[in-house]
Amino acid sequence: MLSDDLDRPGIHGVSRALSVGPRMIGSGYPCFVVAEIGINHNGDLELAKEAIIAAAEAGADAVKFQNYHTEDFICDRNLTLHYRSQGREVVESQYELFKRCELSRDQLAALKDLADRHGIDLHSTPTSVVGLQDLKDIGCSIVKNGSDYLTNISLIRAMGQSGLLTVLSTGMATAAEIDIAVRAFRETGNELLVILHCTSSYPTPPEDVNLARLAALATAFDVPVGFSDHSVGTTAAVGAVVLGACWVEKHFTVDRDLPGPDHWFSMDPGDLRRLVTAVRDVERMVGSPRIEPTPSEALGRRDYRLSCVAARDMAMGDEVTLADIVFQRPGDGIAPLHVDLLVGLKLRRPLNRGEQIRREHFHD
Repeated sequence: MLSDDLDRPGIHGVSRALSVGPRMIGSGYPCFVVAEIGINHNGDLELAKEAIIAAAEAGADAVKFQNYHTEDFICDRNLTLHYRSQGREVVESQYELFKRCELSRDQLAALKDLADRHGIDLHSTPTSVVGLQDLKDIGCSIVKNGSDYLTNISLIRAMGQSGLLTVLSTGMATAAEIDIAVRAFRETGNELLVILHCTSSYPTPPEDVNLARLAALATAFDVPVGFSDHSVGTTAAVGAVVLGACWVEKHFTVDRDLPGPDHWFSMDPGDLRRLVTAVRDVERMVGSPRIEPTPSEALGRRDYRLSCVAARDMAMGDEVTLADIVFQRPGDGIAPLHVDLLVGLKLRRPLNRGEQIRREHFHD
């Protein structure tokens, strides 16, 4: 459902927030940090379980998998993937790679149960309506549409009809393609939509990260916007949070030395823990847009601001001139801002040099 709390500032004024169970996602709420395990389990269920536990211990809010049937998107075994793994270049049949890493519905259910027990959300990227139904059947409340499937409008409509919160990743997309996908989703009446800015380049060079697109997407589509980060390190993800991203997703592995196309540039548990810490720290640092002294500045206003002080010994009845006033600490007296109000007033008692000038020192 849409939150009633729509007065929170968002990216360039966008203020939508969505509720998923007890969790709020959107402007003004903690960023949803996702460890994308993807196929980094290498087809090994025990490795997948290890990754879930490690992500939960690192403080992530969710883990994401891919539940697909390889034949949904590739049958030609001659199509190859060139990737780096364990310090060397590998060329492998795409079909063989993805087939090796398929997860069955029963395996997904076991992983979802483990995630629930460790207090972390589990969602996935399906490649068919059957896969989408599997996610609903095992109790997932979130579904992710991958960048490669952004133009699969029939699946996006099915995601909308599922009633689940849907995350659309926009790597490789034109504005027109995103618009078509968003319209198709909204036509189902489902308002639980998050759009992720994404650059489908692994890893993404800094000049292609384009964090400025976060604001453009939020303004164009009036939805909570996040960031699927394929760059190396935490800089881009933390920068996205500063700019208002409500969702950050990073590839995750328990060991970057494992074989496979994504391990070497993925975050390991230590990296993920540092990212979560940095995100939570920067959220506190972004703070409130209200222009006023912070609670920690209250003491400073008293100790370090200035007050109007007598520049010389003065007698009762003296008329105060501007030359009779200097500005000194502490700041618990009359501020220099009001000095003109003191000029011309007559003292009702003597003042010593260095004594704060107060209103009670003057005749009514």
